[in-house]
Amino acid sequence: MGDFDDLLAANRDYAARFDLAGFDGIAHAGVAIVTCMDSRLDPLNMVGLKAGDAKIFRNPGGRVTSPALEALVLGVHLLGVQRILIIPHTRCAMNLHTEQQLREKVGESAGVDATWQAFGVIDDPIAALEDDVHRVQSHPLIPDTVVVGGFMYDVDTGLLDQKL
Repeated sequence: MGDFDDLLAANRDYAARFDLAGFDGIAHAGVAIVTCMDSRLDPLNMVGLKAGDAKIFRNPGGRVTSPALEALVLGVHLLGVQRILIIPHTRCAMNLHTEQQLREKVGESAGVDATWQAFGVIDDPIAALEDDVHRVQSHPLIPDTVVVGGFMYDVDTGLLDQKL
């Protein structure tokens, strides 16, 4: 048995009912979502969308990093994005630990020194969300016609709360 056999078997089942062949890659609902990599989040379903409707960018903490901005600019100019949702969430590990705690945990798990690694801890989730919304709104390659919203997703209720 290979390490990925279970996932490859699931993929074959998925491919048997695959219906996105020939898809054009455009965000058909005109939506882009920047959110956290946390597996409790289901970005499309949380806002009633389906495959092909939105561009999704995920990273630890759901921050608008330089790669996220790159994706948003491309989404706006090449892939039909007209609305951008930035969605961090409650009980995020990037907000529950200090940078030092994460370095210690990772270093302990890895068995090597991790004090040099930055993890982008979020001290104040709402202030970080405000910064991220501003970063997108003020980007010179994202026109004012693109609507940008900042939301907080509650991992215990499934509800989005629009903050900005």
